[in-house]
Amino acid sequence: MSTKTSTQHAAAPAMTRGLVMLFAFCCGAIVANIYYAQPIIGLIAPDIGLSNTLASMIVSLTQIGYALGLFFLVPLGDLLENRRLMIVTTGVAILSLLGAAFAQQPNVFMIVSLLVGFSSVSVQILIPMAANMAPEHSRGRVVGSIMSGLLLGILLARPLSSLVADHFGWRAVFGSAAALMLIISVVMGTAMPRRVPDHKATYGQLLLSLWTLLRNQPVLRQRAFYQACMFATFSLFWTAVPLELVRSHGLSQTQIAIFALVGAIGAIAAPIGGRLADAGHSWIISLCALLFAGLSFVPSLIHPAYSVIGLAITGIVIDFCVQINMVQGQRAVYALDANSRGRLNALYTTSIFVGGSVGSAIASVLYDHGGWMWIVIAGSAFPLLALIGFLINSAGEQRAARNA
Repeated sequence: MSTKTSTQHAAAPAMTRGLVMLFAFCCGAIVANIYYAQPIIGLIAPDIGLSNTLASMIVSLTQIGYALGLFFLVPLGDLLENRRLMIVTTGVAILSLLGAAFAQQPNVFMIVSLLVGFSSVSVQILIPMAANMAPEHSRGRVVGSIMSGLLLGILLARPLSSLVADHFGWRAVFGSAAALMLIISVVMGTAMPRRVPDHKATYGQLLLSLWTLLRNQPVLRQRAFYQACMFATFSLFWTAVPLELVRSHGLSQTQIAIFALVGAIGAIAAPIGGRLADAGHSWIISLCALLFAGLSFVPSLIHPAYSVIGLAITGIVIDFCVQINMVQGQRAVYALDANSRGRLNALYTTSIFVGGSVGSAIASVLYDHGGWMWIVIAGSAFPLLALIGFLINSAGEQRAARNA
């Protein structure tokens, strides 16, 4: 390592409480870009000439764009100075959000939706950066606290989007988001620490190393699969539930916003999950998260007079389980190789958002053809599939330990 790089690393600040809060705020604000469209696709689609059946593709394309950004941009966090990389990607997000605000044609909106997702990946540069700065004994707590900010961004994006769209129109949602990203760019440029990674490979070598990491790290493959299934259920529920609330219960966008706020309760899971991971309880926590996620749709089937309450309970349980399992997975993945955390995180999170894009893509199709019951069946199947994989892998690990 050069003297210059050594100096930069030595001067890097510790993860103070204030810095953790700043990271959490930026993560929440940036990741919200991916979810603003989710509760208002029913408003966007007719305005730009998109059919109801294809409406959920807006959300799916944003998540696909995010997955592409994770795969092609996030590995650069192991190669380039992190703060500058985040500012550049946030600049692209500003232009993409403005494009969404002014789009008139469905094809144009689909393209900028892909770009909104692609350019919102600076979140996944921030999180490994925080993990590198945090000491080992508190890494789970730090990552969990920042993840709570990320989850709040995901959960609050929906009610904020519904409220703004209800009072000012859906285009104001994306215009406001672009203004917020401009503020975030200034904050990152003035308050974020610089971090120059140690890795000296070329970009092409970094991308090739992704396959090597995926092939050589079974924990990465397993945790990515579990969370992909969980996020498929998460995206399926939150894409379909606004349709159910409007068509079956007659709720307005403002009432849907209030409903979505209930889901923000799940944000408390992240710091809890981080502390439990630090204490060595990852196995039982992951087991419970996968199991309860698989059962989470049961309350949504209660008597129609109380079904909105049941839907709210389902949303809270799904959010809690998804978040707490994500933190367990992140801590396990980050522990594999400190010098590859950016790429490990890219692979882990790319898999998650591939799962999320599948859930979003099938949501409106399932709902249009089979109503809420088809959503319940698919939403329960994903985490139960992950639970089966988790139990099989755990049994294999126990046999290997006994034979060692």
